[in-house]
Amino acid sequence: MIKVMAVFGTRPEGIKMAPVVMKLKSEKNIQPIVVLTAQHRQMLDQVMNLFDLKADYDLDIMKDRQTLSDITVRVLTGLEKIMEEVKPDIVLVQGDTTTVLAGALSAFYHKIPVGHVEAGLRTDDMYNPFPEEMNRRIVSSLASIHFAPTREAKENLLKFGVDENKIYLTGNTVVDSLQYILAKNDVVYPDEFVKFHDDKKKILFVETHRRENLGEPMRNICRALKRIVSEHKDVEIVFSVHRNPAVRDVVFAELSNIDRVLLMDPVDYPVMIGLMKKSFFVLTDSGGLQEEAPSIGKPVIVLRENTERPEGLRAGTAILAGTDENKVFEIASLLLRDNDVYEKMAKAVNPYGDGKASDRIVDIILNFKGVESRVIDEFAG
Repeated sequence: MIKVMAVFGTRPEGIKMAPVVMKLKSEKNIQPIVVLTAQHRQMLDQVMNLFDLKADYDLDIMKDRQTLSDITVRVLTGLEKIMEEVKPDIVLVQGDTTTVLAGALSAFYHKIPVGHVEAGLRTDDMYNPFPEEMNRRIVSSLASIHFAPTREAKENLLKFGVDENKIYLTGNTVVDSLQYILAKNDVVYPDEFVKFHDDKKKILFVETHRRENLGEPMRNICRALKRIVSEHKDVEIVFSVHRNPAVRDVVFAELSNIDRVLLMDPVDYPVMIGLMKKSFFVLTDSGGLQEEAPSIGKPVIVLRENTERPEGLRAGTAILAGTDENKVFEIASLLLRDNDVYEKMAKAVNPYGDGKASDRIVDIILNFKGVESRVIDEFAG
């Protein structure tokens, strides 16, 4: 019996780690230990309930207007006793948040191997996305196993100097979660959306929250959205507004009481997937949505200056718009007016996964610890 500790703290991490934890629980030779930092409290709780997961330990660190230093210190301090008590055989972290950095660092301090889920994503700009790009680089130096979602991610790790024998091409676990939700097919839409939506109009689903977009970039995005609904009378905008006050202050100031714009609190994951399915296309700076939307045939306008997920740009599932008001408006208008451009994006193949990433990750862990010898059928990419 090997102890596999999964440490996560935000909703995106929870969504992408949930199928791994469920797979770990199904293995007779594995004892999974789930540790929540609750870097995001309410949104993470939604995910735990959705996947019927329970935490073995919950640090509950979230505070209003918390800083990166606050998060790092509280996670490291909270994990200290847990690592010493549990003595896991391997620690899994997912992605690029401050929880991921602190979780990997704590495991390193205790000389416990780290498995990095969704390893190898890069923009090569240490401040964009901030602090996620540097978090990934540091965790790549600490990890013993690197679960790369795509071939490009694997190539990034090789360029970084990671031993090829420690890198496994798995696909992205977000596709596993998406398939799980789509199979349940039990979405109940909020009353505010039901009252708002006109079936004859096209929905544009918006979600933006990244630190580098706070302030003026967020205002530019909001101004572009106002122009879109003003110029395109057949369009509705549904904006899932992050709970970060720095996001909400700008979005509500710019978009409150604008005709055909609905500002919603973050919804449960199945509702978000349902809203994306109903949408015409998606505008976002979220990495997860860049990976999810292509699986349901929805083009993505990426509201960032660069992306560590360039596979979607090359596959034709996404367009990089940045945060310039005119550029966002022009690209959105192109998709709304040019059916050929739209259809080409909507029908492009998702390059991010096949729904079997969690199976591969658990098989690799069993091999790594010498518990079983399983053949690994890596993601074709």
